[in-house]
Amino acid sequence: MTRSNLHFSLDEDIDRRAGPALKTHPIVLGEGGENLFAAGVADMDFKAAPPVLVALQKRLDDGVFGYETVPDGLVPALTGWLRTRHGWQVDKSHILRAPNVLNILAIAASLFTDEGDGVIVQPPVFFDFYDIIKENNRRLVANPLSLRQGRYEMDFEGLERVAAEPRTRMMYLCNPHNPVGRVWTKDELLRLGEICSRNDVLVVSDEIHGDITFPGYEYTPFASLGPTCSNTAITCLSPAKSFNIAACCSAFTVIADETRREAFQVENSRLTANKNNAFANVAMQAAYKDGGPWLDAVRDYLAGNLSAVRSQLGQIPGVELIEPEGTFLLWLDFRALGLNPDELTAFLKNRAGWAVTRGPAFGDQGVGFARLNIACTLSKLKTALDQLTNAILSL
Repeated sequence: MTRSNLHFSLDEDIDRRAGPALKTHPIVLGEGGENLFAAGVADMDFKAAPPVLVALQKRLDDGVFGYETVPDGLVPALTGWLRTRHGWQVDKSHILRAPNVLNILAIAASLFTDEGDGVIVQPPVFFDFYDIIKENNRRLVANPLSLRQGRYEMDFEGLERVAAEPRTRMMYLCNPHNPVGRVWTKDELLRLGEICSRNDVLVVSDEIHGDITFPGYEYTPFASLGPTCSNTAITCLSPAKSFNIAACCSAFTVIADETRREAFQVENSRLTANKNNAFANVAMQAAYKDGGPWLDAVRDYLAGNLSAVRSQLGQIPGVELIEPEGTFLLWLDFRALGLNPDELTAFLKNRAGWAVTRGPAFGDQGVGFARLNIACTLSKLKTALDQLTNAILSL
């Protein structure tokens, strides 16, 4: 689908400041940030898919919101989506519900590791990984990615070393990777799975961005790669990112290992984290059942936005695009400007009018970088790019 024949309102300029959006709230933008380009928080500025809006409206019109069970069509919608979009045949009995992906990560750490045990992460990586590890009194074990000629790669020799440590019990995998945009290949995931399986390291894989890849790249669910991977995996899934419904959806976890799955189910019950929300149920079912055409249009739109960023950054010095393979988040390298983290943040905010996510939030390996969200209208993005160009040329 081309940009010229999109029949969804992706070019509609929606004022996120009209509601309590996190990305435009002072808690994120700071005082006096009303006019900043709000491109930090990882959600989209697009209205949800029409089938989702129709389903929500129909549910609202019902007018009765008492306790309810999971709709019969929800899990089949999810398994059908995974099968047709990603070639992953998932046994419905392996699927459990959870409030959100972060909840799955935290419960997994609590259940399957002890205090002081090591949890592997691959920085620069999603900042909430760090918080969950710290707040659960687990030990961060870094296996940094290697940046080679503008592309990040896994350090498998380093992974071998840290996975072999006796008290390294778990790994948080980001697939696709936030913020560097890598869509890990089957060979990379198989090698990671073999290392972790051999060292009895449980892989908890955050795959919330899996549906969003750029042309030429294909997301591979880690647990889809045979028993070596599936038996050592807990997969975290949610339509929150793909369909921009983070405020009205929940999450799913796929656990093939029966013992771990039963333990997770018991913990869900103990924490009463297994209640149903009527609007989340219908939003997710509609997204997975009928939202494919809308998502395809969004992916096409994002590819156009990426092209605009690539073109403009190629004409100015001091900033390099780390070419993404997936997600709607771009990892930008500002190291050539020679600014420390506070100076870079101030420069982007005060000179370019940008509010993006600071690179150091993703670990020490993020110093000199920043994360940019391009899931907005092309016109808004072009204005922001012009502001950045003028700011850099004025240095």
